Amino acid sequence: MAIGQNLITGYVGLLSLTQAGFFAIGSYATAILTTKMGWGFWSTVPVAALLSGMFGFLIGLPTLRLKGDYLAIATLGFGEIVRNVLNNWDSLTNGPMGIQRIPMATIFGQRISPYAKWSFLILVWAFVLVAYLVYERLTSSRLGRALEAIREDEIAASSMGINTTKYKVWAFALGAAIAGVAGSLQAVFVLSVTPAVFTFMVSIMVLCMVVLGGMGNFKAVILGAFIIQFISYLPQLTGLTNIIPPQFKHVLFGLILVVMMIWRPQGILGRKERTAPRGLKR
Repeated sequence: MAIGQNLITGYVGLLSLTQAGFFAIGSYATAILTTKMGWGFWSTVPVAALLSGMFGFLIGLPTLRLKGDYLAIATLGFGEIVRNVLNNWDSLTNGPMGIQRIPMATIFGQRISPYAKWSFLILVWAFVLVAYLVYERLTSSRLGRALEAIREDEIAASSMGINTTKYKVWAFALGAAIAGVAGSLQAVFVLSVTPAVFTFMVSIMVLCMVVLGGMGNFKAVILGAFIIQFISYLPQLTGLTNIIPPQFKHVLFGLILVVMMIWRPQGILGRKERTAPRGLKR
């Protein structure tokens, strides 16, 4: 999810707060296909990616003329629409009760149980590695240069012949697709989905991962995601759940962001520096 957010916010400079909506679409796609249609986990992953990417495309088109706060509010609204649809479409999503008993993922006939933490962790990191390689490759190509040009100066980019509409929509669709894949993994990890999980705070937390690590740098956002998740589970890891309230992590996130904005606004690793093509070097 942080990789997708980085593509939209870090590369194009669009402040989107709708990753929770795409995350929910991917989770429910896997949950519905596995429990009601008997599909396997692996066949639902591309469907979740395509479905989320399609909604990213659709939300990208009408919001292209919006910037800054207005875009953030519009994308936040989409996330809330998704959550309300999931809450009220009882015949498909079971409403607030959600969908339970999602089958575990299997590979070569072996179940990947979420209770066996290490095997599931390896699965997640395999997906992260593939996503990192694919998106790093994409942003190293003409697509990435066009997105960065739009971020720096949209009018100048447009005057240079870059179709800003096309590239913005592509960024939204690709950012949404990877959030859908993350939703599939979430569904087979928790083995149930409910609309209450996909709140506005999920989108905020993903944005925090990008800001903390460094916008426009995929390695940095993976580091940011690791730190944010580590902080989230710190009470459980230290056995201090009776002492540290769950709300404490939100306070800590806020403090970290305030400190980062004052002392290192570019994030821990900062933005990735693009080197000139070999033929242009002196």
